[in-house]
Formats: sequence, structure tokens, C-alpha cells
Amino acid sequence: MSEALIGPQPWLIRAGGVPRGRALLAAGLAGAVGLGCGMALGRTGYPPLEVLLQGSETVLEQAVAYPAGRPVVTAAIVSMAPGQETGWHAHEAPLFAWMLAGELTVDYGPDGARVYRAGDALLEAFRTRHNGRNGGAEQVRLLAVFMGAEGVANTVAEPE
Repeated sequence: MSEALIGPQPWLIRAGGVPRGRALLAAGLAGAVGLGCGMALGRTGYPPLEVLLQGSETVLEQAVAYPAGRPVVTAAIVSMAPGQETGWHAHEAPLFAWMLAGELTVDYGPDGARVYRAGDALLEAFRTRHNGRNGGAEQVRLLAVFMGAEGVANTVAEPE
């Protein structure tokens, strides 16, 4: 209604001359926006997960076994140039790997060879000798997370 029709209404005016109706509307909108932002920021629950890998066996179907002792987790980025090899080696600690770039061929000897590409996630062979080779044209990069223990070598290289 117009003030001209009903006369001045001081209860609609706040200190400073801001109409109460507008102030209440602004406060309500601010609250709704705040609530919406809280939901958008995930404050109503834990953010969704994109599971890369969940398992209890390696790529060679070996049961994952953690070494005895005080746990030590080591995370590293492994980079390999085209044509580069790891050399024959074995892991004494469980190893999670996530291929970030490139293509890596791993020879597991009598257990055959497997090719891993960017985006692949795996639990690497445990206590089994193997050799990785970048046979592609681009650099291989992978995230390696060893779940080892104090005094236990993550990787044991074979003598050349």
C-alpha cells in the first residue's frame, strides 16, 4: 500500500531511514544465499570420493601383506624418459601406483608382462622380480606410495 493512502507508518521505518520490509527481505535473502553457499561448499557432508583403487591383492593376485615394525609411508613421483628401464627389482613393501602420464610395460618374468597407461591405478607385485620399461614416445610419470616399515627397503634392485 502507498503511504499516501494510509499515512505515515513509523513501525515500517528502521533507524537510519531503511524501510523494515526491505531490511527483512535483504536479511532473508542473505540467509538463503548463505545456506545455499554452505550446501554448495559441501558443509552438509563429506565431499564425494573418486576411488582410484580398492583391493587386497596385487596385479599378480598376491595377498597384500604389510611388513612388521613401525609403519613408514613413502610417496614419490617416478619419472622415466622414453626408452628408460627400471632394471630388475622387487618390492619388500606393498606399493600403490597411479599412472599420471605415458605408458609403462612391466615384465614380470614367468608371470608375463602388463601395460599400464595414464589413469591406471594398481597394487604392484610384491616380492616378485620385475622390470619396467617406457616403450612410448612420451615421459612416464607415476605416483608411487610405499606402505613400508622402519628398516625394510621399499625396493631392492638386482645387481647388474
